[in-house]
Amino acid sequence: MTQKFYSLFVEHYLEGLLSPVGSVEISGVIIGSERRGIVLFFPKGTIQTERHSLGLLAKVAQSDCSIEVYCEQIGETEVRSCLHKLLNVFSILNCRVSAEGKTLDDNNLPRLWIVVPSASQDLLNGFGAQLELENWSTGIYFLPNIFRIAIVAINQLPVTSETLWLRLLGRGVIQKQAVSELIALPSSNRVRQNVLDIVYRWRISVMTQTDLTEDDQELIMNLTEAYQEARAQAVQEGVQLERRQVVENLLRFRFDSVDEELSRVVDSLLQLAPDDFARFLLELSSLSREELLARFVSHG
Repeated sequence: MTQKFYSLFVEHYLEGLLSPVGSVEISGVIIGSERRGIVLFFPKGTIQTERHSLGLLAKVAQSDCSIEVYCEQIGETEVRSCLHKLLNVFSILNCRVSAEGKTLDDNNLPRLWIVVPSASQDLLNGFGAQLELENWSTGIYFLPNIFRIAIVAINQLPVTSETLWLRLLGRGVIQKQAVSELIALPSSNRVRQNVLDIVYRWRISVMTQTDLTEDDQELIMNLTEAYQEARAQAVQEGVQLERRQVVENLLRFRFDSVDEELSRVVDSLLQLAPDDFARFLLELSSLSREELLARFVSHG
């Protein structure tokens, strides 16, 4: 997968998720034929991370941070490159606060979160990266605090709702599992709808690309599946809602109101196949309340 292509998705994705809770800056850097998307995030205020809809991502974003997502496993060179870019971020922030006559506390410097599909133990050991299981889940490794860097190994994250929004950035079966969980969320879930909108807009922007690799196409396929299945669900829910309104209006016209017993009849009717549903509607006007309830019981 080309990092340039993947970074474009990451920028759309993180900006869409994080902008409601803070300020997002995208610093796209072109290196040769590759694009490096560096996402800088500054929260609007204190983020209550307990049961937040963004889960683990909200915890990552509870303070100023920089996020860089890689589509492949990385080595020492990439980590050093990240450190170099982070130092540039520190320099920019220092200039900003200096212009305001202030100084930047080292403890308040943003942390860089390097998000990767997987990380080798040799890499983690080489940089002295350690788990902090008292505060963070498995899969999140912190370099010595002076570096202000953490490495998130997506393949090691626990499969929970808390990690869903980070696991969607994974590869292969991990991403497919996350897509299935995304689709299974209630249609009323605001983050779910937000992500599907992001996927839809991003997909339109990349479908004209002609230099896509097989991995690029797999990413499109995985995310398009999420959009198409969710859209099909929305259509089905719309049909069911329309059916319910039709039946309730007919019953209300016939019997003045729809009480608890008649509501159960409605629920039963909505389970019928389309032909049976239409046939029953034709019979409805000739049925008494008692006959209707009897028919409901026989169907139950």
